[in-house]
Amino acid sequence: MAEYNFQEIEKKWQAYWRDQKVYEVSNQSDKPKYYIMDMFPYPSGAGLHVGHPLGYIASDIVARFKRLNGFNVLHPMGFDSFGLPAEQYAIQTGQHPALTTEQNIKRYKEQLKALGFSYDWSREVRTSDPKFYKWTQWIFKLIYKSWYDNKQDKARHIDDLIEILEKEGNQNVDAACDADTPIISADEWNGYSEKEQQLFLLKYRLTYQAETTVNWCPALGTVLSNDEVKDGFSERGGHPVVKKKMPQWSMRITAYADRLLSGLDKIDWPEPIKEMQRNWIGKSYGAEIDFDIEDSEEKIRVFTTRIDTIFGVSFMVLAPESELALKLTTTDQRNEVEKYVEAAKNRSERERMSDTKHVSGVFTGSYAVHPFSGDKIPVYIADYVLAGYGTGAVMAVPSGDQRDFDFAKKFDLPKPIINDAQKLTETEADSTKEGKIINSDFLNGLSTEEAMERGIQEVEKRGIGVRKVNYKLRDAIFGRQRYWGEPIPVYYEDGIPRLVPDEELPLDLPQVDEYLPTEDGDPPLGRANDWNHNGHPYELSTMPGWAGSSWYFFRYMDPDNDKEFCSKEAMQYWQDVDFYLGGSEHATGHLLYSRFWNKFLYDMGIIEVDEYAKKLVNQGMIQGVSSKILKVAGKHNGILFPAPIESGAIPLGDEPYDIFISSDIEDLEQYYPNLYSQNVSIEWVDSSNILDIESFKSQWNEFTDSVFITKGGYWHKGKFNQVISTEDSFKTIQEVEKMSKSKFNVVNPDELVEKYGADTLRMYEMFLGPIEQSKPWNTNGIEGVYKFLRKFWSLFHEGDTFKVSDAEPTKDELKVLHGTIKKVSEDAERLSLNTSVSTFMIAVNEISALKCNKRAILEPMTIVLSPFAPHIAEELWHLLGYDTSVVDAVYPAFEEKHLVEDSIEYPVSVNGKMRAKISFSAEASKEEIEAGALANETIQKWMDGKDPRKVIVVPKKIVNIVV
Repeated sequence: MAEYNFQEIEKKWQAYWRDQKVYEVSNQSDKPKYYIMDMFPYPSGAGLHVGHPLGYIASDIVARFKRLNGFNVLHPMGFDSFGLPAEQYAIQTGQHPALTTEQNIKRYKEQLKALGFSYDWSREVRTSDPKFYKWTQWIFKLIYKSWYDNKQDKARHIDDLIEILEKEGNQNVDAACDADTPIISADEWNGYSEKEQQLFLLKYRLTYQAETTVNWCPALGTVLSNDEVKDGFSERGGHPVVKKKMPQWSMRITAYADRLLSGLDKIDWPEPIKEMQRNWIGKSYGAEIDFDIEDSEEKIRVFTTRIDTIFGVSFMVLAPESELALKLTTTDQRNEVEKYVEAAKNRSERERMSDTKHVSGVFTGSYAVHPFSGDKIPVYIADYVLAGYGTGAVMAVPSGDQRDFDFAKKFDLPKPIINDAQKLTETEADSTKEGKIINSDFLNGLSTEEAMERGIQEVEKRGIGVRKVNYKLRDAIFGRQRYWGEPIPVYYEDGIPRLVPDEELPLDLPQVDEYLPTEDGDPPLGRANDWNHNGHPYELSTMPGWAGSSWYFFRYMDPDNDKEFCSKEAMQYWQDVDFYLGGSEHATGHLLYSRFWNKFLYDMGIIEVDEYAKKLVNQGMIQGVSSKILKVAGKHNGILFPAPIESGAIPLGDEPYDIFISSDIEDLEQYYPNLYSQNVSIEWVDSSNILDIESFKSQWNEFTDSVFITKGGYWHKGKFNQVISTEDSFKTIQEVEKMSKSKFNVVNPDELVEKYGADTLRMYEMFLGPIEQSKPWNTNGIEGVYKFLRKFWSLFHEGDTFKVSDAEPTKDELKVLHGTIKKVSEDAERLSLNTSVSTFMIAVNEISALKCNKRAILEPMTIVLSPFAPHIAEELWHLLGYDTSVVDAVYPAFEEKHLVEDSIEYPVSVNGKMRAKISFSAEASKEEIEAGALANETIQKWMDGKDPRKVIVVPKKIVNIVV
């Protein structure tokens, strides 16, 4: 067999593609456009692992397939290069994040290019490049200079609002604005000072500053968005997060809530993503109602979707962050309330909502007055109510809501029944809507739906509330107290934000001596010298990580334009993304914020599409197999050996030690109830899952003197101490989970490319299973893919000589070819790329069996294979005599006639048992098939001379003879 030297071949063609600019694409073409894009990565220091390329390979296959089918394909790549890791590294080492980021990007690009991706690298973008973030800053300015007109249901320039205010005030303005925006006349507006006017306009601007409750991470020194916090800790780094009030830049994404919802019906995105966004936006219909407070001027306004249950209210609950929480707290209760509120700050909203087992709360000492019955209702504070949803207060109906029920049970509060179909138990509420309303005054006898409408009418009639559409969606925090991010193009003059002029963009990041907050607590930009605009201080916060990713897909269309963020001509040609591929973890972050920015730019006439991505596919994860060891919480002076021994606890000395337990010891929890697992490198664990303790300790200095308990004894300071037996092996636990550097389970693709080649890795990752599904990584089948490519290579060779024939192909050969064309084409359109790999393997086996080396078969087969294995295809394409790239070939047309059978083999049964298989012409009639079956010697033998009672012929399927 001719040698398939993949290392030489792959380097050769990667250099050719680069030097010949094969993948560069023009913004002008007579071909139809196809824009396919991957979510651009953050360039981490660890580089790519084998899980990262999964989506990139799939999109590259589709991009190449579309190009072969006559499309002008835009397939770009860039880097989401602002981020916390580079800044954390800068804090630790003093190295500028730009240098770290540049090094990481260089590594990423080397790995991406080694895999043969058809990216147009001339269009590369980086969010941290001033040439890119100039336009991010420009978009920020545009948003700041805009307001949302609810009547026109679109954003408008702030000058339009100023003109209205000058002529008629805001009494006829229906806009997205702050809740406390006063109604003013034209005279009042015109009488305002310039500063007062600017402060008033902040209540309408689509980006604004306000005192906001935020997720503050002290360890990272920054504010985090809700999707960056998990169970009270930062998603990156696992640092504690607390709630804190701070002046923050925010963006009024809530103005777009309805359009973000309705737009989901227009795009081909995965339904789980759509549902996550629907739930995140959280549209609901109901009413806001005011509850007076006994002996106070204060009122509690609540939002409810179930006003039919209002007579079931037996207590009120405020969110711990509510401004009313301390206002309504009596002197006797103040100490207890303050402790509770402080504790609640340390729990994330997700944790509070998901934790249904632990019920907690505290009484304020105040009572509300029921708006209809006049009854006194105690007011509590509890962390299951969130400040960010509704009004931050709820009217608790324990008979119809489980969390209210659990709270009422704990604090011994009444649970009034208000529906004749309700069936409460000792442990469960009943939220049924089936019955009639009872114990509810003017609502009695009504159905739930009737009572909802009647209740709202009565609230509005009495002037104690209003009909209301509510959303869970909150305005997006847009500031980070960090260094490594886009500077916000704002300076302050007399406390008023002013925009940096366009001609001064980009506003570059300044140099600082350290990347930590100042001694006064200001963000790191406060360390910069002369960080001001003509003596007026610049904003010290930077933009969040989602800023650049909210519009980068448009910059790919026209990346070198320094006059505008994208030319009209480029926009008109490319329009939108035809195929977007990336992870579902961005559902309520990037994928929502980018739709918001897109709709804003559409309103302003900057772009021509209301949604930027027609189709989205979420690839699954390639998971790693992690090794974990069990550790006893805390430090210990002695060990309790998990076996009945006379000595009991074994003392270790005065100094406390960490203790690790082998996972094969039975009844571990009985001896060590406070165990938890810790990841260790898979390099320190052998094929029997035994830990090399010394290797582990050499990498974790803090565990040098730790104790490692096994079935037979324990290891301490390099020595095994036998207690029961000589069993000294320390067993780990194997677990399939996300592949991550922090879990020590990363597999580097470079090693596999070196051993098997990029084409093998590309095809193998597709072979693992459907692209949308997660799957564990193993290399059991990679040899099979490698052998397939070598077998394909050998079809073109006789010994070491390249040799193909110009002979006419046979019918069987054409059948294999066109069956492959049909299947692979269908798979590429529906992204069933795993079955394409199987199809190629079957086809090559069949062609080999036919001993076919004919150009008429192998040349189109090379084209069909090229999206999957571009390097070997390019080499063979040139060996076939072509001097242009295989990517410029024409995809072979499928011809149905080659799959039409001349004859069909029928299984023939006698009395239900198959006795023979007989071939008939595909055109044979039922009569001809029946006659031929009855005349067959084998069938006559089984009929034993009897006449047939019935002959059943199912065309192209079976024949059944009944005797």
